[in-house]
Amino acid sequence: MGRHLLAAAVVVTDTALMVFGHRPLGVAVAYAVAVALVVVVRYRSPLAAFVAALVLASLSGGAYVVLLWAAYQAGYEIVSRRDTVMMIGAALGGLAVRLVPMAPRSMPSLVAAYVVFVALPVLAGRYLAQHRRLVSTLDERNRQLRWKRELLAEQERLRERLRIARDMHDSLGHRLSLVSVQAAALEVAVLPPEQRQAVRRLAQAARGATDELYELVGALRGADDTPGRSPGVEAIGAVVAEFRAADVPVALRQRGEPRPLSAAAGQAAYRLVEEGLTNATKHAPGQPVTVTVNWEPDALLLTVTNPVSTRLDAGPVPPRLGAGPEAVAERAPAAGLGVDVGHGLAGLRERIRPVGGFVDHRLSDEGFRLVAMLPVAEVAAGADDGLAGVGRIRTVALGFATAALMFVVLPAGMLLGVR
Repeated sequence: MGRHLLAAAVVVTDTALMVFGHRPLGVAVAYAVAVALVVVVRYRSPLAAFVAALVLASLSGGAYVVLLWAAYQAGYEIVSRRDTVMMIGAALGGLAVRLVPMAPRSMPSLVAAYVVFVALPVLAGRYLAQHRRLVSTLDERNRQLRWKRELLAEQERLRERLRIARDMHDSLGHRLSLVSVQAAALEVAVLPPEQRQAVRRLAQAARGATDELYELVGALRGADDTPGRSPGVEAIGAVVAEFRAADVPVALRQRGEPRPLSAAAGQAAYRLVEEGLTNATKHAPGQPVTVTVNWEPDALLLTVTNPVSTRLDAGPVPPRLGAGPEAVAERAPAAGLGVDVGHGLAGLRERIRPVGGFVDHRLSDEGFRLVAMLPVAEVAAGADDGLAGVGRIRTVALGFATAALMFVVLPAGMLLGVR
């Protein structure tokens, strides 16, 4: 639409200049038709329109606007060597035809006019066309490089996934299978009712862990990620119920209206609650745990709190170790506990930070507090328009430079012609 308006403006402007030159109305109408034909021919052949504009300028003694426009279009569109030679020959021929009958003192003015209305527009058009092709080539090359880099990264990631899947299946899988078999044997043994119920829960947990492990191994061996494999935020109530069934005093508090989360954020929320309850059960057995799910307009706030036990099997925790989670990690080996406080929380950070959230944990006199913020799902918008912006800036700068040269070269040619 913009280029059609520009072409119409060229026709109107050149015709107005002809009318203001006190030409007869019939001549002005014929001139307007000729300019319109040049504009129409340009959409078929920029070279033919350029030649027609040169002829019209020679016959009318004006046509500078359409000549300026046709010269720029020819420089922008013509790319072949043959058409370039023909364009240069047409420009020099048109200049020579007009110089032959002209007085020597008027020649500098005509040459200056050709420099401004023919040479500069052609050069500006060719520069912008080359810049456009260069940007397009660089953009295509960058896309290819990004694709190759992503392909290599994907291949490396798949190799690492296969290695982890093999290690998990060969080591952890066999051990969990052995635990499941032993728990199943205890289920059929003669035991008191209380112990039978505990063994049944143990066997169910062992079988669930085994099934989840093999599901994870299968996902790691697959070629595609499976975002729906891991439970999401909707399963927080279920994991709290599982810990309650294992005689862990857990209180679940939910506030606000649930909002949509991305799949990765939902998985991170579930894993955070699971990790918090697991650590509380290991490091503060028998102590009450509170899970708070607070829905804000733009985020989900999760908090897991529990009073830390002041006694581990290795003895009471000295005051100097009560300043942070590193205290529990430092005391845990002596008490025979795993140091998953460090590794588990590090894993939570690796899950939560990529989705735009944060996680924090601290140990104080009141107890251990694990808190996380996860943003609600939003539609990603925007694109990288850097190359387009650079192109626009270059175009504007070139326009200013061309205008400056026009105001310098043309008056200088006129002054030389006056002399």
